[in-house]
Amino acid sequence: MPPNPTACIIVIGNEILSGRTQDANINFIARRLGVMGITLQEVRVIPDIARTIVATLTEMRARVDHVFTTGGIGPTHDDITSACVAEAMGVPWEIHPESFALLEAHFGTENFNAARQRMAMLPRGATPIRNSVSLAPGYSIGNIHVMAGVPKIMQAMFDELAPTLEGGSPVQSRSWFAFDLFEGALAAGFEAIAEQHPELDLGSYPFHRPDGRRGVALVCKGTDIARLDHAAAQVKMLIADLGATPIEGEPPL
Repeated sequence: MPPNPTACIIVIGNEILSGRTQDANINFIARRLGVMGITLQEVRVIPDIARTIVATLTEMRARVDHVFTTGGIGPTHDDITSACVAEAMGVPWEIHPESFALLEAHFGTENFNAARQRMAMLPRGATPIRNSVSLAPGYSIGNIHVMAGVPKIMQAMFDELAPTLEGGSPVQSRSWFAFDLFEGALAAGFEAIAEQHPELDLGSYPFHRPDGRRGVALVCKGTDIARLDHAAAQVKMLIADLGATPIEGEPPL
C-alpha cells in the first residue's frame, strides 16, 4: 500500500505560548486526521511574529502533504496569519470579492468597517473554506489550510474542508492495560515487540487513578490490521507472563 499522506499543525498565537489560552484544537484535528488516514507528523506552536510564521510555513509545506494552521485570521492588528501565508506563497494579500460581499451583507454596509474587511482579505488564488458559525472564511492555498483559532469555528471549518482531502488507510489502535504493573518491569519485553513491528506505533502510558490504583496501558497503532492484531496479542501475552491480568481497552479513570 502507498504510504498515507502526511500533515503538520501550526498553532499560531501569543496567547497559547503565554498560557492565557489553552489549545483545544490539536486533539480534534489529530483524531480526525487519524480516521481519515492522514499521518500527523508534527505540531508547532509559534508566536504572532511575521518572520517566524513565514519561515515555519515555508519549511513545513515543503516537508508534508498538508499544513493546517489555526489562529490569527481575525480583524485585529495581531491577526497576521493571512498576510504571512501570502508572503510564504509569493502572492498578494488582497480583497476576495466573494468573501467581501458575503461579510458586507452579514454586517451591513454601515457596520462593515476596515477591521472587519480584513477578514475578507485572502492570498490571491486561495479557495475559501466556508464557516457556518461566524461566516468569516478560512481558506486553502496550495497545501496550506488556514483555519480560525476559536474551537467551535475551527471545527466547522474542518468539517467543510475534510471531504476535499484525500486520505489513506485509517489508523486503528489496540489497547491492553493492567493494574499494579509498571514500565520498569515490562520495558524489555515491550521493546522486543516494538522491534518486531517497526511499521506500527507502540506506546506505554502509566496511569494513576484518583482512588489510588495504578498501572500501565500498552497501545498499538497502525494501518495494517493483521500486523496490529498480532502485536496486540503479543502485548496481552507479555502482560500475562509478568503475572498481571491483561484487560482490553483503556483504563477507566
